Amino acid sequence: MPRPDRSAEIDATLLDRVAKHPRDLVAVVGNELGLTRQTVAARARALIKAGYLAKSGTTRPTYTLGSSRRAVFTHVLRGLDEGRVWLHDIAPVLRGLPVNVVDICHHGLTEMVNNAIDHSGGSHLRVFVDRTRETVTLMVSDDGMGIFRKITAALDLPDERLALLELSKGKLTTDPRRHTGEGVFFTSRMFDRFQIVSGELVFDHDDAQADDLLDDIEPRYARHGTTVLMEIAADSKRTAKQVFDRFSSGPDDYAFAKTVVPVRLAKVGDENLVSRSQAKRLMQRVERFRTVVLDFAGIASIGQAFADEVFRVFANAHPDVELVPKHATPAVQQMIRRAEVARDEGGI
Repeated sequence: MPRPDRSAEIDATLLDRVAKHPRDLVAVVGNELGLTRQTVAARARALIKAGYLAKSGTTRPTYTLGSSRRAVFTHVLRGLDEGRVWLHDIAPVLRGLPVNVVDICHHGLTEMVNNAIDHSGGSHLRVFVDRTRETVTLMVSDDGMGIFRKITAALDLPDERLALLELSKGKLTTDPRRHTGEGVFFTSRMFDRFQIVSGELVFDHDDAQADDLLDDIEPRYARHGTTVLMEIAADSKRTAKQVFDRFSSGPDDYAFAKTVVPVRLAKVGDENLVSRSQAKRLMQRVERFRTVVLDFAGIASIGQAFADEVFRVFANAHPDVELVPKHATPAVQQMIRRAEVARDEGGI
C-alpha cells in the first residue's frame, strides 16, 4: 500500500512553528510528526522556493516567514460578522499589497462571506487565503444547501444549470429586502478568475477569456454546500471603481444598468435554441437593465421563433432596453436581422 502524502500537514506545521522555533524548526517538526529530518527538510526547501519560508545562514540556519503567506480559518456562521473575518483573518495576510488589490479582495471576501451568512443555511464557514509573489487566492466554503440548488428552488427553474444563467445576468437575490443581487456579478468581474463550485456544477468566470463557463463534476466528486474561489494578480492594476463604472449608467448615475448574458447558458444539455420558451428563459429579469449584451459565443445557429421572441416580442414590450448582440455567426445574424425587420415593419 502506498504511503499517504503528508506534504500539506508538514507544510502547515512548519509555517505554524517557525515563529517560536526559528533555529531548530526542522528538528522540532520532525519530532512532532514522527518524520525523518530529511523528509521535513525537503518540505522546508520547497516552502523556501515558493516564498513561504526564508532561510539565512548555513551551519545553524535561521528560518523566518517569507513574503508569501497561507492560512486557513474556520468559523461558526451563526452570529458571524464578515467585517471581523476581513479585519482579523485576511487583512493582516495581505498587508503591503497595492491598495487597489486589497480593495478588491476586501470587496470580494466580505461579499462572499455575507452571502454564506445570509443565504447558505449552513452552520460552518471555512476561509482560505494564499498570497504568493504573483497571485492572491481567496476561498470561502460553507456547508449549506448549495447556491445553485437554492436559486433553482427560488426561481422554480427546471434545471440547476439554468441557475448559472441567472447568476451571469446579475441583480439576482433570494432576499431582496436585504440584498441587491449585485455581489456575485461585480465580484466575478473584479478578479482574474472567479469560480463557484456547488453540487455537481462549476461556474467559472475567467477575465482573460471574458467568459462564463459551465462545467459538470462527476457525482463522486460532488461538493456539498458552496465553495467560492477568487484569484487576482498581486500586481494587478484593476480597480473596483473601474468595474463598477463599466456596468453603470454613469458618469453621474451609478445604477447597475448594463449586463452581459452568455446565451449558451440558456441551453440545457445538447438542446438547440429554437423555441419561444427558451427565449423567455434567456430574457427573464433582463428588463431591469438599460443595456443587455447578448453574447452568442458558442452558438452556431438559432431558430426563427427564438429570434423573434427576443428581438421582436421582447424588444417591442421593452423599448427602453437596448439589446446588443455580439459574437453572432452569419446564421445567427440572419435570424436576428429577420426579427428586427419584422419589428420595424410592425409585424405581429
